[in-house]
Amino acid sequence: MMGMKIRAIKAHLQSPVLAEGAKGARMRVLIGPEDGAANFHMRHFEIEPNGCTPRHSHDYEHEVLVLRGSGTAHTPEGDRPFKAGDVIYVPPGERHQFCNTGSEPCEFICLIPAPRDCGCGP
Repeated sequence: MMGMKIRAIKAHLQSPVLAEGAKGARMRVLIGPEDGAANFHMRHFEIEPNGCTPRHSHDYEHEVLVLRGSGTAHTPEGDRPFKAGDVIYVPPGERHQFCNTGSEPCEFICLIPAPRDCGCGP
């Protein structure tokens, strides 16, 4: 068992999101397999203005906390705006995409069950 981890967000390696349909999106794994996380993985996403994550779906839920910026969440029911301080829940199987519609970078924390790959990472 590993001990407690305390580390700055910016101290984690940031990688471009290479999945098809992504544009100007980068991701950091904040808590993941290397930390011994058995239940959840936490990632930090940063999206440039006019950038987006890939449009995708997966068979598990997805929790997001928007830290900075604003954007649009593309959902099957239509586009929904979001801003810093908003919390987003994406149910299993729902097709979704996050796009930055603001003039500054958009940053959010994303939680997924471990071990999983959402298809939106590097």
